[in-house]
Amino acid sequence: MKYQVGEVGRVILAHFEDGDEIIANLTAIVRKENIRGGIFYLLGGIIEGRIVVGPVHDDVRPPEPTWREIVESHETLAIGTVFWYGDEPRFHIHGTYGKFDSVKTGCLRDEARTFLIMEAIVIELTGINAVRDLDPVIKMTLLKLID
Repeated sequence: MKYQVGEVGRVILAHFEDGDEIIANLTAIVRKENIRGGIFYLLGGIIEGRIVVGPVHDDVRPPEPTWREIVESHETLAIGTVFWYGDEPRFHIHGTYGKFDSVKTGCLRDEARTFLIMEAIVIELTGINAVRDLDPVIKMTLLKLID
């Protein structure tokens, strides 16, 4: 285990409207505000998204993801982190997505659109020296703490 101690910087509250692309808008905020590391919460509705619900096989590297589509409106509660990979902010978002009695939990990837409203709270982390780096074994950009 590795860890660093930092502090909370700025806090940004964003309101995404019906049809807004979620990750693209988060990316725009992070770029404009030059947030190099942070945590964020998402609360609201989602439609037209894709999530990874786990690997096909637990013992295979790199893992082959199992995808689920969100094709109708779903209530959403998600948390994520953002750190940079080179010149690009990269997000890691896990959430729960529910409609009626059907609930899915997984890692939001690719494009996803807001259904009616999505609130985002972005909390900047300062004093932490971290990036995303490509792991050669699992072929994913993972959090890396830099000494």
